[in-house]
Amino acid sequence: MPVVVQAEAHGDERGALLAYLEAQRGGLRRALHNLTEEQARSAPAASELSVAGLLKHVTVVERGWLRTFQGVEVGDAEKKDEWENSFKPTPEETIEELIAFSERVAAETERAVRAVASLDETFNVPPAPWDKGGDFSLRWGLLHLIEELARHAGHADVIRETIDGKGAFDLVFETGAMPEPDWSGFDSSQ
Repeated sequence: MPVVVQAEAHGDERGALLAYLEAQRGGLRRALHNLTEEQARSAPAASELSVAGLLKHVTVVERGWLRTFQGVEVGDAEKKDEWENSFKPTPEETIEELIAFSERVAAETERAVRAVASLDETFNVPPAPWDKGGDFSLRWGLLHLIEELARHAGHADVIRETIDGKGAFDLVFETGAMPEPDWSGFDSSQ
């Protein structure tokens, strides 16, 4: 999503990674701005994806990776069930609840990342049907989360624009995430 991510304090790699992760979360949350529950759950494009479903999915995925980072064991059946149901919000999972869920998981991730001594610390990814697993750095884990959220933020852009014509920039300016630029006095040659 098109927002300005402020430069990190010199040498604050984790701050930079967390800022880019939050920028992607923000894009997904903004895609729900001023949609009705029906619109948020609609799948107007060629796929079955909805904006609400995408936010739920990336939040479930982030929570799953946070558990993995922390070495929390979750059974295969539970992981499979979470993933298979992650794209479909239940009737109780309103836009408001999905955004709150996203914010809670984001805060947990922030605390966990800030608490480790180094991004070089490793965690073990158990084998999965699509990958053999192994030991990875927390840095790798954060980059993977940024990739996952960015991919789905792009999906949310397309779906939202299909619903009501509002693109990512419209939503950024409408929500105040960034002021609309004043191009009248801009001269790039200076």
